[in-house]
Amino acid sequence: MKTCWVIYNGSLTSNKFRDQAELTAEAAERAGVRVRTVKNYEVMMQLDAGFIPPDFAILLDKDVLLGYFLVSRGVPVYNDPAVIDLCDNKAKQYIALAQAGVPMPRTIVAPKVYPAFSIRDSGYFEGVLEALGLPMIIKEGHGSFGMKVYLIESAEAFYDKVESLRGVDFVFQEFVATSRGRDIRVNVVGGEIVAAMHRESETDFRANITNGGKASPVELTDAQAALALQAAEAVGAVFAGVDLLFGPDGAPLVCEVNAAAHIRNILNVTGVNVADAMISYILEELA
Repeated sequence: MKTCWVIYNGSLTSNKFRDQAELTAEAAERAGVRVRTVKNYEVMMQLDAGFIPPDFAILLDKDVLLGYFLVSRGVPVYNDPAVIDLCDNKAKQYIALAQAGVPMPRTIVAPKVYPAFSIRDSGYFEGVLEALGLPMIIKEGHGSFGMKVYLIESAEAFYDKVESLRGVDFVFQEFVATSRGRDIRVNVVGGEIVAAMHRESETDFRANITNGGKASPVELTDAQAALALQAAEAVGAVFAGVDLLFGPDGAPLVCEVNAAAHIRNILNVTGVNVADAMISYILEELA
């Protein structure tokens, strides 16, 4: 019998993180795997000591240092921590997506500006405004559930926001008005689509359910399905939650790829526990 650790962040107080781990652990148990649900801090990363490793680990968190530690000890980790690391920084992710030719909104990666300094009078920001226009989206590099994503509708708000983000990785992105308040979440496992849902909000430019959006099952077009698979492959994600936008010409665009996507909402909407497919994929790969 194979053994598995399902790891989540024990410092987060929301029940959704424990729930994510339990859904995954239950899927592993159904497949005959001996599972231990683990808070990230319960694994002591003592570099000069050994430990009894599991046969594999599922990292449902962004504690990439723990992921790298486990990999260094010979433990297969899903997703690979390098993939989680890449996807956790939206600026790095968009660079990878663009390199692979993935269709997405026009994006400009902001330069590094140290907190005590400013490039306000350099002319750089005027160039960004000219390139993308208003309204536009500003996204911090690190953020989940639609947080740290800002709809900028005036020059004053633009300059206030960029000044407040000195020292932070972020990107400027074209606002896709045709997708305002709506998107599609596609869950990909091992190069196959296992579930998808349409999300829509009547009160927010973001469609995330956490921000009040509502979801329903959706049948993907061929173009949407192909793009979701292309995006997951571009970042190297075995498991991915790919968010698609509705482009102005009807063609889909990638909003972002989540390498530690939550699966409760898509289970509630579609009846599909994505974790079953995840465990099946892992066991087949490790056989």
